[in-house]
Amino acid sequence: MTKQRLNNIFFFLGVAAVVVMLFTFDVSFVELWEHLCHAGYWLIPIIGVWIIIYGINALSWQAIIRSRSGHEADGLSFWRIYRLTITGYALNYATPVGGLGGEPYRILELSKDVSRQHAASSVILYAMMHFFAHFWFWFSSIFIYLALAAVGDLPINTAIATVLGIIIVFCLIAFWIFSRGYRKGLVVGALRLIGRIPGLKGWSSRFLEKHSESLHNIDTQIASLYAEDKSAFYRSLLLEYLSRIVQSSEVFFMLLLFGIDCGGGFTGLTLTYLHSILIVSFTTLFANLIGFLPMQLGVQEGGFVLSIAALGLSAALGIFVSIICRVREIIWILIGILLMKLK
Repeated sequence: MTKQRLNNIFFFLGVAAVVVMLFTFDVSFVELWEHLCHAGYWLIPIIGVWIIIYGINALSWQAIIRSRSGHEADGLSFWRIYRLTITGYALNYATPVGGLGGEPYRILELSKDVSRQHAASSVILYAMMHFFAHFWFWFSSIFIYLALAAVGDLPINTAIATVLGIIIVFCLIAFWIFSRGYRKGLVVGALRLIGRIPGLKGWSSRFLEKHSESLHNIDTQIASLYAEDKSAFYRSLLLEYLSRIVQSSEVFFMLLLFGIDCGGGFTGLTLTYLHSILIVSFTTLFANLIGFLPMQLGVQEGGFVLSIAALGLSAALGIFVSIICRVREIIWILIGILLMKLK
């Protein structure tokens, strides 16, 4: 199958997913219009901030590509990486088990500029970095919550402390798994793990035997990023973490829209932004635990409602935030799908 035909398949898959999402929206179009009218001009910064977020993501991925591909990637422009970043995330949002669409598409397109092995290792490394930064974001959010609880801004009790403790253990286990992946590679081990699933042992063995050399080369490149280019590794990680902090701006804008600013002034706005970080952190944790649904349908909404209610805010605000974020996702999915056809 030609690359152009695969590109068209990804394109029509994305269009079909958007159509399905529009007709399975959680509220009526009348209610949706009311929420959009309530948001008003705040929709501009809510949607526009993602130009910056995707730019940061692209810089993070670029650091990995440059490190892994060397002079081979000299002709690869930032605009092309930026475009593939947006389109990749659009396909991830639109397809079940985020990654079944976006990552293969990125490998397909990037292999036009660098070797297929470098394309595959760069995409896998960036996907690993994306999730690794998630865990650091969730881990650091725990200490933000504890700091705010210490000054009396947020509640703390046995139940909350237990949940926070579970998240800490969850993150520490993830850090250990990622550290092994970055030291020894991940692909071969993951395929061997898949081979333990009933019914997949034969497929896994055949795939490993057929592509053994390529898979081990990819693992070698994954392991060499941390071993040989720590500056690129930490630069990519820091940028991915920064993108989560910037992402919290859209919730911050919506809190201000509802007049929630913790008393205003520098201190009040800082507290409001910290609350926004906690809302995004809890919601993304909840959504990623059940990531096999396209756009995490229903999961993201529940996450926003629960996280906002946990901070003592109204459930109605949680519903509003989830709906506006869903609209923003659909708009950026459409942009990403259209960029697939932009040469």
